[in-house]
Amino acid sequence: MKNRKNTTDHEYLSKLIQSWTGYVLLMGAILFPALEFMDYFISVENFKRFIVYRFVAAAGLVLLYFLNRLKQHRMYQYAISLAGTTLCAATIEIAVLQSGGQDSPYYAAMLILAICCLGFVPISLSFSFVLVGAVYLIYLVPILLTETITGGLFISNNAFLLSTFVIGLLLRYNNQKLIMTELQLKSELADDKHTLELYSGILKDQVDVKTGELAITDQRYRALFDHANDGIVVLDRNGTITDANLRFCELHGFSSGALLGTNYRLLEIGSYNKEVAERLIRILAGESLVYEAEHFRRDGSRIALEVSARAIDIGGVPHVQAFLRDISEKRRLQEQVLQSQKMESMGVLAGGIAHDFNNTLTAILGHAEVLRRQIKADETTNRRIRTIEDAARRAGKMITKLLSFARKESLNLAPTDLNAVVRITMELLGRSMVDHKIKVRLSLDENIPSVMGDAIHLEQVIANIVLNSVDAMPGGGNLTIITSRVMIGPDAASDHPFLNAGEHVSLSIHDSGKGISPEIRGRIFDPFFTTKPAGKGTGLGLAMVYGIVKNHCGDIRVMSEENDGTTFTISLPAACAEPVRQERAPEALPARVPARGGNILIVEDEQDILTSVGDILEHHGYLVFLAEDPAHARDLFDRNANEIDLVITDIAMPVTNGVELARSFKSRRPDVKVIGISARDKRAISQGEQLFDGYVRKPFDGPALLMAVRRVLDDRDTISRDGS
Repeated sequence: MKNRKNTTDHEYLSKLIQSWTGYVLLMGAILFPALEFMDYFISVENFKRFIVYRFVAAAGLVLLYFLNRLKQHRMYQYAISLAGTTLCAATIEIAVLQSGGQDSPYYAAMLILAICCLGFVPISLSFSFVLVGAVYLIYLVPILLTETITGGLFISNNAFLLSTFVIGLLLRYNNQKLIMTELQLKSELADDKHTLELYSGILKDQVDVKTGELAITDQRYRALFDHANDGIVVLDRNGTITDANLRFCELHGFSSGALLGTNYRLLEIGSYNKEVAERLIRILAGESLVYEAEHFRRDGSRIALEVSARAIDIGGVPHVQAFLRDISEKRRLQEQVLQSQKMESMGVLAGGIAHDFNNTLTAILGHAEVLRRQIKADETTNRRIRTIEDAARRAGKMITKLLSFARKESLNLAPTDLNAVVRITMELLGRSMVDHKIKVRLSLDENIPSVMGDAIHLEQVIANIVLNSVDAMPGGGNLTIITSRVMIGPDAASDHPFLNAGEHVSLSIHDSGKGISPEIRGRIFDPFFTTKPAGKGTGLGLAMVYGIVKNHCGDIRVMSEENDGTTFTISLPAACAEPVRQERAPEALPARVPARGGNILIVEDEQDILTSVGDILEHHGYLVFLAEDPAHARDLFDRNANEIDLVITDIAMPVTNGVELARSFKSRRPDVKVIGISARDKRAISQGEQLFDGYVRKPFDGPALLMAVRRVLDDRDTISRDGS
């Protein structure tokens, strides 16, 4: 009995402290902004600054108010009270220090704070001393550390503060005694009530045993019903709610009992509503149903629920009992997982398509070169063939970027010309700008230094931000991209905490779109967060942008106002070296390279590539052996091992890949030269890189292939001469 009493008292005190703590926090959140008019009369020069302080403090108190509601525990509420008191005292102290210090009239706010803390919140006397001590120290210590006490006004202020604290503590002591007296009275009343209930129960048992048993059963039912973790509702045969537990009301945002007499179908979303009558008929017929539904909440929002319903008998009348469980979080996680799997699948699909497309482009380039060589065409025809080759090369560059994205490869940092990256990206996105009636203005500082960056990933950053800007301007608008040189000094570290001191390059992308509301501005870089309709956005674009910028040791900031556009500003560390050219034109080769007695085995499972490579090499005087699969290649090599000077093999082939094939050839003849060709970056074959004497990336044209062949065979000849 004593333990139960102590538990009840503890719960009552915890609830009382939580309630009054919430009231005081709300009171503070209202008073701070409401009293800002005093700043105009007391410290007009600080009026605007103090408005900011007041609203920041009010926002902090509102946050603490919601945190206070999360948990009902005395020490937790004490911590909330201490945090709120410290926040208020610190804000007041800042105003004191900036408006006269020891002579500031703002010290009076400390009196109000002490009255609120000690007069309203039923905290213990010991904790009251802690709060009072915190308030006084926050007021006193900064003044003592920053000022020299010059007059008696400060002493007078301290006397008022201490007097108020003493009176508040005495009031707190008196209120604490009243609360304990109230608890004692409640306990005595509870004991008396319990005694009466026992006598009443005994009397009822003596009068009618059955009535007592039914009362106990009803109590057990109500306890299980009201305190269940799931929402429980009872409906009559027409769907009218006859009973609902607390959890059901909480799920829908209503107070207890507010939904009684309401028809259940009013809660269901339209797409589900038409099924209510059909389900009622099936359940009343004896069928148990488990289904998912969406309900309206009181505030108009929606909640996803899993419903388990069956028929029950109450007083001989059939009713429907339903258990409802909130699955909103489960659905959200499922959607995120599905979206992530979808993006991963798209990446794999894109990688596969890009790989096959590179093979096609290689065949186009090879056969276009053979065609130009074999036919006697006029200048117009030759120009069209060159157009085909240029288009294939441009497509190859785009596919290279697609493969890079699909592989999610690590950054390849090098000194990079950010202006060139901007121009290339905007050239690729040019059609999108025209189609959406968007005017683009580039204001690029040609004197900016290079940055340490990965050009492909930086293109992804710019493209993602620009495409978001396009979506923000559905009716057209203006897009401005600016680059500039920025110097971050040691004194500016507080303004740029994520950047090291030194020279940086700033990239600013501004659109004239609809802007970003304050409610979602802080979440735009969260993975899977998107404001676009389902199926229109992944929520990964800006998250990827943030990650790439951070991996470049840079910083990204967003400034936006609703209906006033958005500006993304990216700062990247400057590089010491000159930028590396991203593209190099192939070295010019003569129309025909004289044969040097080289015999070349070509292994390629794509027939079009195999024939075009063979034609190019034969035309330049090489003797070629063609193999469309690794088995045929091994057979040709076994029969002509001593005659073959060079093997050109595709790396990605079924059954046996190029790495294994090169290893097989090298084991048979260690001096044989091998060139690998692949649609992937050279880093993709790092495990077998030592087996290859050269590498050509698809799509390639004749000059690129011939350069690689000449380089490898020239190295062989050099080694042979040196050895001789």
